[in-house]
Amino acid sequence: MSNDKEPLFSAKNLKLITTPLGKHNPITIQVLGVCSALAVTAKLEPAIVLAISVVFVMLFANLTISLLRDTIPSRIRIIVQLVVIASLVILVDEILEAFAYDVSRQLSVFVGLIITNCIIMGRLEAFALANKPWPSILDGVGNAAGYGVILIIVGFVRELFGSGTLSLPGVGTFQVVPEQFYSMGYENNGFMILPPMALIVVGIIIWIQRSKDKSLIESN
Repeated sequence: MSNDKEPLFSAKNLKLITTPLGKHNPITIQVLGVCSALAVTAKLEPAIVLAISVVFVMLFANLTISLLRDTIPSRIRIIVQLVVIASLVILVDEILEAFAYDVSRQLSVFVGLIITNCIIMGRLEAFALANKPWPSILDGVGNAAGYGVILIIVGFVRELFGSGTLSLPGVGTFQVVPEQFYSMGYENNGFMILPPMALIVVGIIIWIQRSKDKSLIESN
């Protein structure tokens, strides 16, 4: 899949995975996919499941489009991309309904909305259509991971301070804030589980990231 003279995990290829985690993060830098960060991060479990789902879809969507890139007519490339993404999302949705029904109900329509996720469409257009399969796989995994990390951070913060619990796939929900705290007057912050707080948490992450890396401010 890669050039014989270039290792699979060369410095150039590794950047395809690492840069979306930081300087090119889809949510904090490109401000894409924010809607799902607002909608599914009231609890950690659905945030993790959606993050894994997007990694799966982006990996195989980028791979498929890269393999077909020389045979897709330019006039119908968007339609082909949507068909590929929709097929993968349907597969993910069926798997979730079969093996994680409760989480599937929590995610509701947001699994289906992966089809129109601008991060996925953007990477197919900007990268997979112009690159070989292996770099396309790395690009898909990197951008999906960058997206997923933000979802998980936001879900962790919102559930911890909003409900005093954390929920993990296959484990369930467990109490994190000790009961003694509540007996001393501690109260869960109900505002944390409301959608506006997700936007505030994302904003705080953006502020922290840009305050630590001044080049991000200068580039904008």
